[in-house]
Amino acid sequence: MSFDLRHILSASLFSAALAMPGFAQEATTDTDAAETASEAEAGTGDAAAETAEVEPLDDIFLGDDSAPLTIYEYASFTCPHCASFHVETFPKLKAEYIDTGKVRFAQRDVYFDQVGLWAGILARCDEDKFYPVSDMLLSEQEDWMGAENGEELVENLRKIGAKAGMTSEQIDACWEDEARVERLVATFQQNATADEIQATPTFMIGGEQVPNQSWEDMKAVIEEKLADAGGSDDAEDADAGSDEGEATGSAN
Repeated sequence: MSFDLRHILSASLFSAALAMPGFAQEATTDTDAAETASEAEAGTGDAAAETAEVEPLDDIFLGDDSAPLTIYEYASFTCPHCASFHVETFPKLKAEYIDTGKVRFAQRDVYFDQVGLWAGILARCDEDKFYPVSDMLLSEQEDWMGAENGEELVENLRKIGAKAGMTSEQIDACWEDEARVERLVATFQQNATADEIQATPTFMIGGEQVPNQSWEDMKAVIEEKLADAGGSDDAEDADAGSDEGEATGSAN
């Protein structure tokens, strides 16, 4: 899923997020969408300056802090390719690299639209529950996004929050927290701009931008980066062989 960062600006996204409950109950017309895009393009410079002044939120990591390799995934909760990666590939990444201490992982939100931002606010409502909520948003994407209208969509998001142990009052408070929303938008824009992200999912693996691809191809990149960092199985086997050789030589 591709996007043009110039058209996703803090002013328009921030305003849309603040109007969330009311906006969600009314269909957006094509004219409204066109006007929003036009206003966003016109305000590119001002919006970029505004977000640069807002302190971004910290990444939320999975895995060992001392892992030799860090991977960032840029993902949108409304992106079907992101949902596919989450269901089909992420479990392999987690089992083989994150849970084994080789990779430290962080998911970074990308907001294509108001709905994606609303979902992102929900996911960050309780940062201790970010990954469980993210898991539900992505694995159940077709269900909650299959709402027939905005009101039903909001209720679907509330149900996901409830399954994570959030109350309706807590969810509303997060959606209405203007300062928090502003920081979420600024965090997205600053990170995506710095890493030149143009599509989701996109990965930063050891500082290198890697597009969405098959697990085997991604695994090859990970192994290469781990070898460079001295943290791959091959590197460990080589070190073990070297140590063994040295021990044998000493014994002789």
